[in-house]
Amino acid sequence: MRKFTVLLSMTALLLSMAVTGFAADTIKLGVAGPHSGDLAPYGIPAMKAAQLVVKKVNAAGGVLGRQVELLIQDDQCKPEIATNTATKLVTEGVDVVLGHICSGATKAALGIYKDAKIPVMSPSATNPALTQSGNYPNFFRTIASDDMQAKMVVDFAINKLGVKRVAVLHDKGDYGKGFAEFVKKFLEKSGKVKVVLFEGITPGAMDYSSIIQKVRREKADALIFGGYHPEASKLVSQMKRKRMKALFISDDGVKDDSFLKVAGAAANGAYVTGPRDLSSIPLNATAVAEFKAEYGAAPGAFFQEAYSATMALLNAIQQAGSTDYDAVTKALRNNYVETPVGNIKFDSKGDAEGVGFSVYKVENGSFVEMK
Repeated sequence: MRKFTVLLSMTALLLSMAVTGFAADTIKLGVAGPHSGDLAPYGIPAMKAAQLVVKKVNAAGGVLGRQVELLIQDDQCKPEIATNTATKLVTEGVDVVLGHICSGATKAALGIYKDAKIPVMSPSATNPALTQSGNYPNFFRTIASDDMQAKMVVDFAINKLGVKRVAVLHDKGDYGKGFAEFVKKFLEKSGKVKVVLFEGITPGAMDYSSIIQKVRREKADALIFGGYHPEASKLVSQMKRKRMKALFISDDGVKDDSFLKVAGAAANGAYVTGPRDLSSIPLNATAVAEFKAEYGAAPGAFFQEAYSATMALLNAIQQAGSTDYDAVTKALRNNYVETPVGNIKFDSKGDAEGVGFSVYKVENGSFVEMK
């Protein structure tokens, strides 16, 4: 069968799904991520994105004449909980899954979904092996992978910031350590920078002064960290207390307002990666406006990616004409869909074509995209 391309705006998507009446059974969309705990700021915007899209789709008649039902599960970004979450969603008869959020939790759950032949799409799990290993043909994502952002971080640090001696730290997790290992690889490959320290820290520890002292002793002019905002906030705060001049550079796991709030003034001057500014895309502006109207605030991290993933999953079911696994995964790879992150489809590995990262600098308590 020849490949075909479908370009759909949100309006066209909703109209194509609208039919007279709907069947008694529902299409079940699972939503898995951290909805409690320290990493909830990453999971709650994704959950709300799914709720907004499903509300709009159901109001227009649903998908294939069936209403979409949300099955929401909290995994707290913990692998051991994620396996239980996945098992529960499979038991409840989920058709597709939006999630998980953290790479470690995603990896732990994917095998369960794979065995059940359920397509899964994450807005935020960036570990390269999730798509590049070939182990998870049921996995897709609407965000670029860690190797891409690690290469960008290294190029920026060398060419724009002029660093020569770099300490690389990580939180020992699949996401943070994976990012840090790519950073180390690209730094060493450049031949222009010396990696003076490569070490893991313990997530949740109250004090990182000993490792900060190591960074200081090694006379690093930059500290690159792989991990999430709770640890990053403590690292920059302790660096400031020790009056260190080393630059702090990190990943998209730190680009969240929680980092700005917890670290306060210590966050100023930090560099982090994140999905590139999407405000010029009309559907992005529409999605953000919907969020503000519904919740009275600006959306948080990975909202646009989750909104896009929800649209892509439901569009694939519509184009496939069923929830059949083979038909849905084929539709994801062969059909473009217009989303808040752009006009996308997915390559043979499951990565979205056309998405990418930018570097942001914290200035006066806000993230400013570096051009």
